[in-house]
Amino acid sequence: MGEEGVPKTVCAEEALNLLNCVTQSPYDQDKCINLLNSLRNCVLAKKVKKFSLAEQEQQGTKPSNQKA
Repeated sequence: MGEEGVPKTVCAEEALNLLNCVTQSPYDQDKCINLLNSLRNCVLAKKVKKFSLAEQEQQGTKPSNQKA
């Protein structure tokens, strides 16, 4: 299946397609709704509870504004 130790990003293609759709001009609402439905179906099928960005994962629980 996948490589050992490398986490697979679940529903990444669907999420990226939706994000790119909303940035296009002119905005095609029907196309974006179809992509939203594709993403929704994927997260339901894969039982995704929450998404996070790579930057958020690296920060962990460190506060972003530390006072000296």
